Amino acid sequence: MQKMRMAAVLSRFLVVLRTIVLVSTLCVAAQAHEVLPAIADLTVADGQLTLTVKAPVEGFMAGIDLTAVTDTNASPLAQDYDALRALPPSEITQRFQIFWPEMARRMRVSADGKVVQPELAKIEIPDVADIAVARPAVLTITAPLPLGSQNVVVGWDKTFGALVLRQQGVEAPYTGLLEAGADSEPIAIGGGGQAGQWATFFDYIPVGFDHIVPKGLDHILFVLGLFFFSTRLKPLLWQITAFTLAHTVTLALSSLGYIALPGNVVEPLIAASIVFVAVENIWAKGALSPWRPVIVFGFGLLHGLGFASVLGEFGLPEGAFIPALIGFNIGVEFGQLAVVGAAALFLWTWAARQTWYRKGVAVPASLIIAAVGAYWVVERTLL
Repeated sequence: MQKMRMAAVLSRFLVVLRTIVLVSTLCVAAQAHEVLPAIADLTVADGQLTLTVKAPVEGFMAGIDLTAVTDTNASPLAQDYDALRALPPSEITQRFQIFWPEMARRMRVSADGKVVQPELAKIEIPDVADIAVARPAVLTITAPLPLGSQNVVVGWDKTFGALVLRQQGVEAPYTGLLEAGADSEPIAIGGGGQAGQWATFFDYIPVGFDHIVPKGLDHILFVLGLFFFSTRLKPLLWQITAFTLAHTVTLALSSLGYIALPGNVVEPLIAASIVFVAVENIWAKGALSPWRPVIVFGFGLLHGLGFASVLGEFGLPEGAFIPALIGFNIGVEFGQLAVVGAAALFLWTWAARQTWYRKGVAVPASLIIAAVGAYWVVERTLL
């Protein structure tokens, strides 16, 4: 009997410990410097290729392998990165010009199979607004093309991370997300390289998934807030359904240009939604009121605007707008299901039926989630 009691106590301790580790890990990441893909617009005019690249160059200069981490704080070179982040634009410009030959050596640009040499034409560095937020520089890179070139191929070193490449100024332009270290397919200079409907659909699914897992920490915490509301499946399904329908609506309307709200309004409200659902978890005690799905639906509308802002960074191909939008949204849903499924497997499989689950797991987890959300409200409103 005593052994059984000890086993039960140990089992409970392990569940609580797992929950604290899970949510605390997310809390630590709340202050992370998220790694996002660089975005490059490609144009060809008068025998010259021009790449306008938007990327936080401090990561390149610090030598961080951007494929090995999802935020720069996880890198052993994080201090070097943060030191560069704190420098004024003029000094970063000087240092990057010194670094440029190394970056050029690790880029790959060719025309009709012939290697061409990229050159740095211009660099624009924004001022330091918040050292905790990456400041993307804008690089203008040019390369002379041999006379009569028909197509170009672009790529760069794996350590620079993923690259969104968008052709400009032609009909049916090429748009692609190049995984780290990958080269583009040959891009026809005159256009016509746009992916088909189905190819675009499948290309955008991982983009949506990636925005939730691992990069959508605020959305992950919101979904976990829904998860910890009750151990019963029905309340969870009602909430997830309401959230999904809502963010699908605003993602579509915002991407189509019908609605728009600035990020400095949307982001604090998303943080506030995290606080609300987490606090209500404590007071509602798992009893689903008629208003809970309605409130979750309202918060889902806000999260959809957040999704749309990310999708706007990537850009949606004009000729395959709807497939790209649907693919991105499906990727988001897969990401949400992955979060809920992992949490259920992690906790529900053997702890949810315990009498102490609510007080020992759900309530402490909700308190931690609420605290993180409250911190974000202040940070996104005042800082």
